[in-house]
Amino acid sequence: MKNIFLLFGLLVLACPTSSAQFREDPILNLQNEDKKFLNWGYYLGLNQYDFQFEYKNDIGRDILVNKSIGFNVGLIGEMRINEFLDARFEPGLLYTSRTLGFPGFANETDAIREVRSTYIRFPLLIKASTRRIGNWKPFITGGVYTSMNLGSKEDSLDDNSSGEFRMKKNVYGYELGFGIDFYTEYFKFSPSIRGVFALSDELVPDDDPNSPWTGNIEAMRTRGIFINFTFE
Repeated sequence: MKNIFLLFGLLVLACPTSSAQFREDPILNLQNEDKKFLNWGYYLGLNQYDFQFEYKNDIGRDILVNKSIGFNVGLIGEMRINEFLDARFEPGLLYTSRTLGFPGFANETDAIREVRSTYIRFPLLIKASTRRIGNWKPFITGGVYTSMNLGSKEDSLDDNSSGEFRMKKNVYGYELGFGIDFYTEYFKFSPSIRGVFALSDELVPDDDPNSPWTGNIEAMRTRGIFINFTFE
């Protein structure tokens, strides 16, 4: 998680226009950009997804999650509410991979499950901004989302006894974040960090209620962090 925050900071500082935005009296770019009722754009970004497990019994052996960095891409539709508030719809595609390590197994074939997920996400967000300061403007954002996991294998007849880790296809939750709008000469560039928190249980348990993989899991929910770079 620390690595992705560090990467965010380095990318923002490396932006060729970032230092110019903070001058005392900059030439104002795109002065009418935020007065439009409707605005459109797209975003590219990175993600790091984790799982939060709830257990039926505390047996002192937690499931380990090895996280990797994935990518996300999507479109933006923004509706202006007033000077400080905007409603945003940000449908997108996200790919991530997590490796689960289950305790109590003698061989790696049974202990390790690689979970690759491709989500189609539909977030509905509110963006609250400060007053514009020269060519930059901080903001916070938050809202709810629903997503479809194309790699869920929810309908598969196989389970972990056959090497198949299953997840539910439909997920919903909420996300919170913050960022900065930079007004360049030709477009608005907005790096942001988002925290993503699933509310729905994503686990499809094994057919055996005493399964050594899922028998002690009460619920499994996604937790994740995004770094998004928006161009409008």
